[in-house]
Amino acid sequence: NAEAQFNLGSMYYKGLGVTQDYQQAAKWYEKAAEQGYAKAQLILGKMYYEGISVKQDYHQAVSWHQKAAEQGDADAQYGLGVMYERGEGVARDYPQAVNWYLKAAEHGHAKAQFNLGAMYEKGLGVMQDYQHAAIWYQKAAELGDAFAQYNLGLMHYLGTGVMQSYQQAMSWFRKAAEQGFAEAQYELGVMYNQGLGVTQDYQQAVAWFSKAAEQGYAKAQYNLGIMYSNGQVVSQDHKQAISWYSKAAEQGYAEAQYGLGVMYNNGLGVSQDYKQAVAWYSKAAEQGHTDAQLGLGSFYYEGRGVPQDYQRAYAWLSVAASNGNSKAAEFRDLLAKELTPAALVKARALASSYFKQYQAKQ
Repeated sequence: NAEAQFNLGSMYYKGLGVTQDYQQAAKWYEKAAEQGYAKAQLILGKMYYEGISVKQDYHQAVSWHQKAAEQGDADAQYGLGVMYERGEGVARDYPQAVNWYLKAAEHGHAKAQFNLGAMYEKGLGVMQDYQHAAIWYQKAAELGDAFAQYNLGLMHYLGTGVMQSYQQAMSWFRKAAEQGFAEAQYELGVMYNQGLGVTQDYQQAVAWFSKAAEQGYAKAQYNLGIMYSNGQVVSQDHKQAISWYSKAAEQGYAEAQYGLGVMYNNGLGVSQDYKQAVAWYSKAAEQGHTDAQLGLGSFYYEGRGVPQDYQRAYAWLSVAASNGNSKAAEFRDLLAKELTPAALVKARALASSYFKQYQAKQ
């Protein structure tokens, strides 16, 4: 009896009435799966996919998912779509991924609806179509999928595939934020901070930035750093600003790295330390942050925190200028007059190598 075999496998899998034993679970699931029991085929496919009590085997995972999917199991159809999208156990095939996502989505599978929306948004396996992306995101969002709620919020925020509406964006961001989705919590903070779709409320902005920041979201951590640095809504506290900048900077967020460099340069919340300022400016500058590149040029020009080096100063100022920083352009042109012709040739060569590495991020 396939159903009994499946149920026995589930008892072993969950440790209900017996000692939990994944190997025994796999054994009974396989017996049921071989008789065509779709639920067993799906779970056996998941066990092969994740390597639970069996050697991880994407080919076996595809095989069992396919059997269950062909019987109309929406979870299996979704899982098969994921494997076709990622090229796990099969050659990557976006149209096939779309095909299986669509089957699952039509059964009301929220994750499949979200993934189908993403395929339309990116133009993978289908013609890029933002309106269709929004339709599928909305279906998933209405089923409570936080990622879909967030993406739908972004589409309303930008007016992509839907009518632009800060109020609708706010509504969907809130739904995702209340589920603990950090990116949505951050966006909600931005909207309260700027008064978009809602009455401007800095305290609410701080509250939502804090929720996202506590989950490790770098942009929110940086924004909290700004608020503590400026004393906006919260009491000015440079040490708190340093703390939040540091958390974001250590994740590689260039704005926070620059902000941290500024704090060390000016001795705000920390002892003034030009070497630390240079270190953080460098990290931001290498990611294309133009103000950090300008600052680094100044450090090399003045010999502050680093040995004085006019050629490096010229190179960093040139990169900042090429990235649109007018102050850097003016400074570079003044510096050029202080260099000998030979030194200027070397400085320009160094700048050329920097151009290729440190362009501003779009």
